[in-house]
Amino acid sequence: MAERSRSRGHNSASTTVAADPPLASRLTLRALQTGQASETDGADVIAGLQQTPKVLPSKYFYDDRGSQLFDQICHVPEYYLTRTEAHILKTYAPAIAEITGPCELVELGSGSATKTRFLLDAYGDRNQPLYYRPIDVSGGALKQSALALLQDYPTLSIDGLMGTYEAALAQLPPATLPSRMLCFLGSTLGNLSPTQCNRLFAQVREALQPGEFFLLGVDLQKSPQQIEPAYNDREGVTAAFNLNLLRHLNWRFQADFDLDQFRHHAFYNHRAHQIEMHLQSQCDQVVSLAILEFSCLLRRGETIRTEISRKFDLAALRSQLEHLPWNPDTKVFRVLEAWVDQRSWFGLLLCQIQS
Repeated sequence: MAERSRSRGHNSASTTVAADPPLASRLTLRALQTGQASETDGADVIAGLQQTPKVLPSKYFYDDRGSQLFDQICHVPEYYLTRTEAHILKTYAPAIAEITGPCELVELGSGSATKTRFLLDAYGDRNQPLYYRPIDVSGGALKQSALALLQDYPTLSIDGLMGTYEAALAQLPPATLPSRMLCFLGSTLGNLSPTQCNRLFAQVREALQPGEFFLLGVDLQKSPQQIEPAYNDREGVTAAFNLNLLRHLNWRFQADFDLDQFRHHAFYNHRAHQIEMHLQSQCDQVVSLAILEFSCLLRRGETIRTEISRKFDLAALRSQLEHLPWNPDTKVFRVLEAWVDQRSWFGLLLCQIQS
């Protein structure tokens, strides 16, 4: 639903996380450091709250509690995205494994890595080695999912990277297998503006070698009546997920957001073909973030946008991938396959990096 943090980093620190002895030799988790956190941490919050209308970066969804809530969202009846993408992956994972051959899997925003299992099964069924590099900003989610995978896949090795997309892509170690596939699933691409999409595609291109692969899952354009309930589930899990962003800011920056004075509000923007998630102030209030030495006034009814979720036209996205603006005459990505479900609600694209 929401992408993980997006601030570029250049330096890394490696720490091996202790695991059960039978698993320790197959697991490494490394915390990536930007080397600039003390200077820039929270600057994006101040900048967003000074805008009109106000916005907050969706990266702050993903503390450990936010990651748990997102996993719950994936199982509510209204949230069709996870089920639909999982069905496509289950159906076509064997074809993906056949096309790529032995391939190290790298996943941006890995979360619980539930859908990744379809790929691991497909490579395992072909007796190919299994090596997985999950990338996530939540260290708790990263460790929990890694240990679960290692229990179920005795030949799997995991090198987890805890940090932002940019930091991980900039510091991605050389592949351990003959090839590599970078996976960006869950339509997390929809959380990026068109400019941010192009920037991410450029970073993916720089991180991969010619001939390596990029697997991309996207939610497709359809009736708002089919889309909006996924972000307004009856159980209120998405509302709790949205409000948890404020709880995270309260902890991280000693803020005093009163969660009872905000309401979850999500709607489809027809012009932009995107869902927008907002937090609406229920009264006039002043909010302070002590660590940032910043405060702001929110009027009754004023909203803070916390996320967009763009819905894609498959043909337009394919053209965007194959003819990127910084080199429009050269096919930087070649789209090998584009699979959709029976209702054409969701798309999965397998791309290959061109020389």
